[in-house]
Amino acid sequence: MAVAGKPPVVKNNLITPAGYKKLVDEADDLWKVQRPIIVEEVHQAALQGDRSENAEYIYGKKKLREIDKRLGFLGRRLDAAKIIDPTRQTGDKILFGATVSVADGEGRNKTYHIVGEDEADPNTQKISWKSPVGQALLNKSVGDFVEIETPRGMIELEVLGLKFPSA
Repeated sequence: MAVAGKPPVVKNNLITPAGYKKLVDEADDLWKVQRPIIVEEVHQAALQGDRSENAEYIYGKKKLREIDKRLGFLGRRLDAAKIIDPTRQTGDKILFGATVSVADGEGRNKTYHIVGEDEADPNTQKISWKSPVGQALLNKSVGDFVEIETPRGMIELEVLGLKFPSA
């Protein structure tokens, strides 16, 4: 249960090594590159005098709050991260990191790569392991059928293929 004023605690943030690196790189860029630039801009704006009507100062402070908020979010996600290397996954069951081929009830084939929440990108067929489709596919095998409740109604998928990336 979330407490007012405190962000929720993140548990089980499964993530691939590439996804983890992406979050670390973003945090490093914000902390070491972007934030110092904005701090200097705010400092220069503050030297101009009256801060209450100083648009550069007000905007800079707002930008700093946004960066700090994002750094806090990234810190919580990284602290809760459990890195799972898909190249070490094996077997005939769909696990985190698997690439899964499915067919829907109308015979359309789709391929999904099951990744962490921070890595999900429907445009590249990367779905979160916590998404309805991801949850339905986990621990299934080739030949299994799954039913998934979606905003557009119930869909049925047949698992056609499963593979894990090689090292």
